[in-house]
Amino acid sequence: MSGKARFAAIISFAGVLLLLIVSIVVSKVGAMAYSKEQIERGRLLVTVGGCHDCHSPKVMTAQGPVPDSSRLLSGHPAKETVPTFPQGILSENGWVAATNHHFTAWTGPWGISFAANLTPDNLTGIGAWTENSFIKAMRTGKHMGAGRPILPPMPWFNLAELPDEDLRDIFAYLKSLKPVSNQVPLPIPPAGK
Repeated sequence: MSGKARFAAIISFAGVLLLLIVSIVVSKVGAMAYSKEQIERGRLLVTVGGCHDCHSPKVMTAQGPVPDSSRLLSGHPAKETVPTFPQGILSENGWVAATNHHFTAWTGPWGISFAANLTPDNLTGIGAWTENSFIKAMRTGKHMGAGRPILPPMPWFNLAELPDEDLRDIFAYLKSLKPVSNQVPLPIPPAGK
């Protein structure tokens, strides 16, 4: 390996290492900015709001599917294949929605949507989001408050009715979680659109 190639490899490695360290520090600092009371209230709101229903992959138990505690709120599993749906299940006049066994992928007239990673992972979750961008997303139904529409079945319009304090507490709880690296796929538009 030439001197230039070795230098480039060292710089690349150092850059990745620095990014990892910054990611860990930022996620810890973000969670420390909130009180234990805010985090606990956020946990309660996330639980009673049913966020785990779609955003946490499931494991099957004798009681049925329950959130996988090792992947809480990490969204649709990146390596999960999207099941195919038999023709005729979804129709234009009497359409229904369908979901996968994790309840993290949904299909309907909007196409196929995947539950987002809500953990504070900086690259694949909400780690780089600010409190303001989270609140704006919940108020506008736009990803990061300005991007693509947040698709069904996400009930952002219900969350839009919450006071800022409740949305801040939800954000505080989400930022306190263990980051899970899980790149959720982008939505798939309906066939022919």
